[in-house]
Amino acid sequence: MSNAPKEQPHYLSYPRFIWRSLVLATDGSIVFYVWMTFLTALALVGANAYAHQVVEGMAITNMTDHVSWGLYIANFTFLVGLAAGGVMMVIPAYLYDDHEMHDVVIIGELLAIAALIMCLMFVVVDLGRPDRFWHLIPGIGAFNWPVSMLTWDVIVLNGYLALNLHIVGYLLYTRFVGKTPDKRWYLPFVFMSIAWAISIHTVTAFLYSGLGGRPFWNTAILAPRFLASAFVAGPAFIIITLQLVRWFTKLPVGNGPIRTLTTILRVTVLLNLFLLGSELFTLFYTGGHHAASAQYLYFGLHGYNALVPWVWTAIVFNVVGATMFLHPRSRDRWAWLNVACVLVFVGVWIEKGMGLIIPGFIPSTLHEMVEYVPSLAEWKVSVGIWAFGLMVYTVALKIAIPVLTGQESLARMNAEPEPDEDMGAAE
Repeated sequence: MSNAPKEQPHYLSYPRFIWRSLVLATDGSIVFYVWMTFLTALALVGANAYAHQVVEGMAITNMTDHVSWGLYIANFTFLVGLAAGGVMMVIPAYLYDDHEMHDVVIIGELLAIAALIMCLMFVVVDLGRPDRFWHLIPGIGAFNWPVSMLTWDVIVLNGYLALNLHIVGYLLYTRFVGKTPDKRWYLPFVFMSIAWAISIHTVTAFLYSGLGGRPFWNTAILAPRFLASAFVAGPAFIIITLQLVRWFTKLPVGNGPIRTLTTILRVTVLLNLFLLGSELFTLFYTGGHHAASAQYLYFGLHGYNALVPWVWTAIVFNVVGATMFLHPRSRDRWAWLNVACVLVFVGVWIEKGMGLIIPGFIPSTLHEMVEYVPSLAEWKVSVGIWAFGLMVYTVALKIAIPVLTGQESLARMNAEPEPDEDMGAAE
C-alpha cells in the first residue's frame, strides 16, 4: 500500500489554516516573546489610561472647546497616510510586474491592515464615550451619507481594510493549501486597493479642508500634501521592516525591493518639501489674518509658541533626511539609509500631527489664543494604541512568513503522522 498522505478534503482545510495561524501567532523565539511582552506592557498602560478617561471623562485630556482635536486625531491623520503608503509596494509589484517586489508585497498590505486598526482605535478613544461609535454604523446609527465628509471617511477606511483583509487572507490561504491563486479572486481587488489607498487620504484631507471656519486647512493642495507625505512615511517604515524580516526570519528579501522603495523616497521627500514650501509662500507672502495660524505655528503669536519647537524639528528632520537619501551612501550603507528613514518618518509624524491638526484651532474662531499641549493620559493612550498596532503587525508577519516560505502548508501537516498511527507502528 502507498504511504502517500491522503489529500485533505477542501472544506476541512479552513479550520486547519486558522488553527495553524493561531499556533504560529503564539509560538516563537525568545526575541519574539521579549518583544511581545514589551508591547503588551505598553498596551496595558494605554488601556489603563483609557479606562480612567472613560470613567473621569475627557477632562483628563488637555483638549478644550477651543482645541477639540488633539493628539488622538493627529495620530489618526498620520496613520491614514501610513496605511496609504503601503500601496508603494503594490504598484511596482502589480502594475510594473516587479517580481522581487511581488514576493514581499504582502508585507506592505499587512502594514495597511495594522495601521487601519490603529486609525479606528484612535477614532474610538477620541469619541469620549465609546458607546457613541454605533452612530457610525450604516442602518443603525445616524449615518449622514452622503452629506457628511466624516461618513465618507468611515466608508473608505473600512472599505480599504476589508480589501486588504480579503487580498492577504486569500493569498495566504491558497499558498497554505498549495493551490495557484485564481486571479479573478484577488487581482481586481488589488487594482481597486490602489485607487482606494489614494482615496482614503484624499477624503481625510477633504474632511479638514472642507471646514470653512478653519482657514489654516482651507487650501487646495492639502490632499496632494497628504499623499506626498504618505508616500514618504509608508516606504520609510517598510524599508526598515524588510531589513528586520531579512535578519530575523527565513523569508528571502533581496536588495531589489529596498532599492525600489529608496528610489521612490528620493522623489517623494523632495515633493513633500516642495508642497510645504508652496504652502508657506502662499501663507506668508500674501499675509493677512488667514496666516495667523501659520504665524503661531512657525514663529509664535502674541507670546504663545508651544508648537514652534515641534514644527522646526520636523523641518530639520525632513531636510536632513532628504539630503541623506540623495547622497550616494544611501545606496550601499544600510545604517545611513536607516537613519534617513527614521528622520523622515518622525518628521512627517510631527508635520501631519502636531504641525497640522493643532494650529487649525489656534487662534480660535473668536480669535482667542488657547494653546494645547497633550496631557500625560493622552500620551499613554497613544503609546498603548501604537503598541497594540505593532503587536497586530508582528503577529500578522509571524503568520504570513512561514506560509510564504513554505514552512507551513497543508501538505506538510498531512505528511505528519498522527499520534495513534505512531503508537500502532511501534506495536
